[in-house]
Amino acid sequence: MKKILSLLFVLMLTAGVARADKYTIDRSNLPEAAREMLEEHFPKAKVGMIKVDRHLLKKTDYDVKLVNGTKIEFNNAGKWTSIDCKTREVPSSLIPKRIRTYVSKNFPDVKIVKIEKDHKGYEIDLSDGVEVHFDLLGSFKRVEMDD
Repeated sequence: MKKILSLLFVLMLTAGVARADKYTIDRSNLPEAAREMLEEHFPKAKVGMIKVDRHLLKKTDYDVKLVNGTKIEFNNAGKWTSIDCKTREVPSSLIPKRIRTYVSKNFPDVKIVKIEKDHKGYEIDLSDGVEVHFDLLGSFKRVEMDD
């Protein structure tokens, strides 16, 4: 029993060390694709903090916070998964054309302030609090309103 408890303790300790996050402002800690995305779409923005989030069984994620408050999350390959510009507009070049067209036609007086992408599709937050969902091809799925 003591050996089992000792083994469990060592495993928990190892898991805690393997999960340790690292904080930096050095862009070289990001994958190349993430660095290129920042240079192309946020060329003048200064990095306030980069959190390198290492997971035990999952790959590394990167959370980048810009000085202007924008938060961008990247996966292990350096592809963005979330861009939250708070009250600023997400650069239109990062939003698929079908989604831009739908939003400008159906919500003409608002801006896209957040975009998230996962294996199911896109979630867009508008400046008026409306949340719009699209599939991976950019086809409209549903709208959710803030309560």
